[in-house]
Amino acid sequence: MIQVTVIQKDSKYQKISIMGHALYDDYGKDIVCSACSSIVITTVNGLLALDKNSLVYEVNKKGVVIDQIRFDETTQTLIHNMINLLKELEGNYPENIEVK
Repeated sequence: MIQVTVIQKDSKYQKISIMGHALYDDYGKDIVCSACSSIVITTVNGLLALDKNSLVYEVNKKGVVIDQIRFDETTQTLIHNMINLLKELEGNYPENIEVK
């Protein structure tokens, strides 16, 4: 299962970790992992294209950690959109992704 952990302070997104594998299908064929990756990568790349200092992220074998998220309106809005999309994915595949 993909575990998405969202840390907020004063209703502002501070840190997000996306860890694990959905186990919906084999690696390379998993539509839930693919959708999750697309949502996260598109958001991160879009934010970095607008402002290279809007966040810091790290990719490792376990997943992705997004940290040092700026508190400006654009960054927070796009991160909020990413979380909403991940929650929508969770609603469709509750056995494969959890957002908390």
